[in-house]
Amino acid sequence: MKVTEHIAAAQNKTLFSFELVPPQKGKNIQELYDNIDPLMEFNPPFIDVTTSREEFIYLEKDGLYDRKVTRTRPGTVGICAAIKHKYKVDTVPHVLCGGFTKEETEYMLVDCQYLGIQNVMALRGDAMKHQRYFEATNGGHTYAYELVGQIRDMCQGKYLHETLKVSNNDDFCIGVAGYPEKHLEAPSLEFDLKKLKQKVDAGADYIVTQMFFNNSKYFEFIEKAREAGITVPIIPGIKPIAVKKHLQLLPQVFKIDLPEDLITAVDACKDNKEVRQVGIEWCIAQSKELKDAGVPVLHYYSMGKSDNIKKIAEALF
Repeated sequence: MKVTEHIAAAQNKTLFSFELVPPQKGKNIQELYDNIDPLMEFNPPFIDVTTSREEFIYLEKDGLYDRKVTRTRPGTVGICAAIKHKYKVDTVPHVLCGGFTKEETEYMLVDCQYLGIQNVMALRGDAMKHQRYFEATNGGHTYAYELVGQIRDMCQGKYLHETLKVSNNDDFCIGVAGYPEKHLEAPSLEFDLKKLKQKVDAGADYIVTQMFFNNSKYFEFIEKAREAGITVPIIPGIKPIAVKKHLQLLPQVFKIDLPEDLITAVDACKDNKEVRQVGIEWCIAQSKELKDAGVPVLHYYSMGKSDNIKKIAEALF
């Protein structure tokens, strides 16, 4: 089923879902299963799987360094297929602009169609480590709305180099990202909402937000998005704080604000074990308020670890 179909079938009941990061290459997939297993009792209708773009590594040879391109994590589509087969749950592979040509994107989408994967998350992706700002891959897309357009065209049989007859089973449900505190590169929230509307107009079916820790930011975002004419479901993305370093890391990387009460509680912790508990308690309270407000899904960024997400889900589902 498609994400939007799951939401409609729930009849205003809040669903549980989560996002995971594929293990690094060389790891056994059982490690991934071990972190999924504890969360399946909460009946997630879908699971997101992130995609990592290429990285540069430098190999020394005869005193010189040769730059090589590598990918540190296995293919997202293969992992989605394995999870779908093992758990009988829908999976949502992330499709990126960065690191992929339009042809590579088409190949990935064709694989998804053959495997019965009906949902994708279309994202621009981040800049590479050596780049200050995002730079489009040669032959790839610059903006997420362009990627959404390619996916939607393909659903209608318009491939890059040919037009084919397609069936309804080839139609993807497309998710995109939204930013309650605006994208870090956007000059204002209003400008960012115009860009979000552009993605929806291109064919996006639903939105998942970046993490936030103050629910008022989400509620204000919803109100402004509706005023801007965005009518698709907007799913809150939630991440529990797990280590004290998150106080500096999350605002720096994602350009988000942390509530003073949360900062004070985390700062008073003696170690990361205490921080993890504070993160769980804050996330439970945050999730309860969102659930009471009738959000369609509570979507958790697990980062491949399930112990804290399990405790949060136990209090809500």
